[in-house]
Amino acid sequence: MLKLEKHLYPLRYMSLAAVIASLFGAALMCFIGIAKTVRAFAAYINQGVDPNSTLSLKAANFAMAYLIQAVDAFLIALVFLLFSCGVYTLFIRKIDMAEFGVLSWINIANISQLKNILAELIIIILFVKFLEAALLNLTALSWEMLILPISTLLLALALKFLELKKK
Repeated sequence: MLKLEKHLYPLRYMSLAAVIASLFGAALMCFIGIAKTVRAFAAYINQGVDPNSTLSLKAANFAMAYLIQAVDAFLIALVFLLFSCGVYTLFIRKIDMAEFGVLSWINIANISQLKNILAELIIIILFVKFLEAALLNLTALSWEMLILPISTLLLALALKFLELKKK
């Protein structure tokens, strides 16, 4: 059995593909977030800023929608970044994040902790998506708009119950 373990141990480096791909995904989502922020400024500046005009209100709403999309892109980038850091820490080499001056909650000890962090970030992303949908459909709100926040609430409750069950 020892010979088998000797040959399986180097296979952990296959997870480097997931780490590298996630880092590229994080970089891409950061660029998308930056582009959405620039687009928000352009939408606001190009339409005018007269407070008495309904056109400027629409421009402000469009700018706000782009900024919410930018926040969403940055949050997704954070998910990719944390995922790549977690996979690297769990499978390749243990990293002490404290020596880099990073927040202590980023220290990932096991796969369960990584899943919990990712689930929390996904719930936040769903909430931001709801804000974006509500802002873009402000004049035509319907009961279907409640599906996303209710499902987000149910996911958050499920995550909370799973945490309580572990304790």
